[in-house]
Amino acid sequence: MNLSLHHLVREPKIKNDKNPLLLLLHGYGSNEEDLFSFANELPDNYYVISARAPFDMMYNSYAWYAINFDADENKFSDIGQARASRDIIANFIDELVANYAIDDKNVTLIGFSQGCILSYAVALSYPEKVQRVVAMSGYLNTEIAVDDFKNNDVSQLRIFASHGTVDQVIPVDWARKSIPVLEDLGINVTYREYPVGHGVAPQNFFDFKKWLED
Repeated sequence: MNLSLHHLVREPKIKNDKNPLLLLLHGYGSNEEDLFSFANELPDNYYVISARAPFDMMYNSYAWYAINFDADENKFSDIGQARASRDIIANFIDELVANYAIDDKNVTLIGFSQGCILSYAVALSYPEKVQRVVAMSGYLNTEIAVDDFKNNDVSQLRIFASHGTVDQVIPVDWARKSIPVLEDLGINVTYREYPVGHGVAPQNFFDFKKWLED
């Protein structure tokens, strides 16, 4: 199947006419196998599909957008690439719905780090395509969303956001600041912190799995 993003698929163990989708979006410098490692632990009735980011960093590493450093070692994101990836993911959701027996009213994005940042941007830009987001170890960057995202109806969107309190890659404050912005848009947000660095704690996994099942 030749879709716009290379991907791995775990078919639902319980098949209906249409099944819900969990779309996994990995972090910067990783690949589609990273989050897919816990695919078999996710609920049986979902399609679990893990996408590879489009920008090749070599050595089996990929990114949703470049992160550059200036002469003073300040980091900045390539917003043009990030916006391109936002639309690639939105289009990829349509491709998945067209090619698999997926319920287009039951789509969840699970993003880690850079994949989390993209998950927020896709959900705010195209809330008709995404009903839930599991946003791990990332933050909201509204620059990546479409310009008029505040006009979108996001009232049905639900978000489970989590972060490690000792994250040295993306400071926990960045995640904390994202929550009131999301709530001000009228989004139902569940937020959790865990005493870990830049990674997914076992308790974090169990908590978002329970959130999905509820």
